[in-house]
Amino acid sequence: MIIAIDKLSHTYGERILYENVSFTIEAEDKIGVIGVNGSGKSTLLKDIANLSAEAEGSITKPAQTIIEYLPQNPEMLVGATIMEQVFAGDSLLMQTLRAYEKSLRLAQQGPQNSEVEKQLLAAQNAMDDLYAWNLESEAQNILTKLGITDFNQAVSELSGGQQKRVALAGVLIRPCHLLILDEPTNHMDNETIAWLEQYLAKRKGALLMVTHDRYFFDRVVNRTLEIDRGKVYLYSGNYSLFLTKRAERRQEEASAFKKLSNIYKKELAWVERGAEARRTKQKYRLEQFQSIEEEVKSKRSEEELTLSSVSSRLGKSIIECQNLTLSYDNHKLFEDFSYNFLRNDRIGIVGANGSGKTSFLRILAGKLLPDRGEVKIGQTVKIGFFEQHTEFIDEKQRVIEYISETGNYVEVQKGVELSASQLLERFLFPTEVQWLPVEKLSGGEKRRLHLLKILMGAPNVLLLDEPTNDLDIPTLSVLEDYLDEFEGVVVAVSHDRYFLDRFARKTFAFSGDGHIQEFIGGYADYAALKATDNAEQDKVKEGKKKVAVSVKPESMTRKMTYKEKYEYAEIENKITEVELRLKGIEQEILASASDFVHLTELTMRQQEEEKQLTELMERWEYLVLLAEETGQE
Repeated sequence: MIIAIDKLSHTYGERILYENVSFTIEAEDKIGVIGVNGSGKSTLLKDIANLSAEAEGSITKPAQTIIEYLPQNPEMLVGATIMEQVFAGDSLLMQTLRAYEKSLRLAQQGPQNSEVEKQLLAAQNAMDDLYAWNLESEAQNILTKLGITDFNQAVSELSGGQQKRVALAGVLIRPCHLLILDEPTNHMDNETIAWLEQYLAKRKGALLMVTHDRYFFDRVVNRTLEIDRGKVYLYSGNYSLFLTKRAERRQEEASAFKKLSNIYKKELAWVERGAEARRTKQKYRLEQFQSIEEEVKSKRSEEELTLSSVSSRLGKSIIECQNLTLSYDNHKLFEDFSYNFLRNDRIGIVGANGSGKTSFLRILAGKLLPDRGEVKIGQTVKIGFFEQHTEFIDEKQRVIEYISETGNYVEVQKGVELSASQLLERFLFPTEVQWLPVEKLSGGEKRRLHLLKILMGAPNVLLLDEPTNDLDIPTLSVLEDYLDEFEGVVVAVSHDRYFLDRFARKTFAFSGDGHIQEFIGGYADYAALKATDNAEQDKVKEGKKKVAVSVKPESMTRKMTYKEKYEYAEIENKITEVELRLKGIEQEILASASDFVHLTELTMRQQEEEKQLTELMERWEYLVLLAEETGQE
């Protein structure tokens, strides 16, 4: 057992997020948490990480248990570089790595200084003592996979999404028994998410996470925890199995509710007969009636999230893009792109961060001018733009007041109108929440509220910029159903592969070098075609390698860094040390054939040393090639 949660409860004001939650987390558990925004998913993670004083109940764990926690908005160390941030933490290993990174940075910044060189040598010796070189190499590898390559850059210079990825690298690199991640895939491109998915699926140790990415959830998780109206339900299996098991649970609940309703009707009739008919056992029966009444009312309030499709009439002329060109910092994002949007177009937009996807939507929405080209908008077009960052002018405004700005009533079908309050209830904002100021809502609830307001405006062209960020899975499912019936154009930038496959009929892939490629189908179709193209290109490159003459212009040759030179000089000694340790372990194994417990420990040590030897050999091969190429053998 890694951790045991017993009767955990958390109340926010008068609102009960969850109560009497009890479960255990075992060493091989990979638990995904699911629930609507505001149900307490992030709070539960924070409570289990032992960072909240408001929770009631107990959390028990062995004294040596280490927990690493990544919140949705991690805090950065003041004045730290990327590598120093990654090695944040109080353990001796993390302190040693930070000290080395700082000494190395000082040595590289200025002229030779005996005191700085002395500090660097001491830091290198400490790295040797703790066998920390592999961890530094692994940190750089993880950062590179997450799209961070300038390891000495100050974290204060990074965007919010980049800071989140640096913090993620930090919790991935630090050894722990339980890893807790809150929305780790937010602000990531699809390729990075695919890498993280594989990494976490293979990673040893317990995992507890919140994610709205259903493919990610499905491929990583082996247990699902659902928070539903203050109660917690645990299911064995991933997202697909969860859907089946939840449907079974709700069917059983519906059957039980039907029986409860029948009892309630009988009791209500008894109460309505008057005091004379109720004298016998009056007190007990009234208490029983009140209990049943409360349960029936609570069940009636458990509405499913629903929204009918509403849109304005759309003419033949919609949006026409002619030779659109846009650059940023002398870097061409896209060039001479032309496209004529058609009725019922469902277009998903993919590409690396910074490739111009959001800028393209802003051009379509008339919020940004291209460098060249033009956008012609049809007379009947009514654009609804759901941007990445939701800003409320007045967060003191009540929820019902914010929605009523669009209208007090909305026609959802011909002749059928719903009030603003009724629409809010359908979007899981009960009456008591409708009178709260917007500032009291969670980040996800604010996103859901803003989405409802846009859809209430009856647009016939929807531009969605990362709509799945901070939205819960139930809301996403409803949005997808809404888009199925939507009579208009939908263009969405998204890193959510499930969402793209669910709604897109065409995909625009932004390469970031001036090109936008069009593919028929959703993300899976695009990925399959891209994989085929890459395989073909690899074959061509391999053929060219066999006939090409190697030419290395002097301007292309780089020098080995100070750290690489030091590592190159020392790495063979490290390989020898590991080989000697392996030889010693092999001899111990032969001598311990009858001691099963000791034999198991030795086998685990042997596997760890063999892994380290493999990594050192790979690094040695790289350094040898680098030394040859740079003429610094």
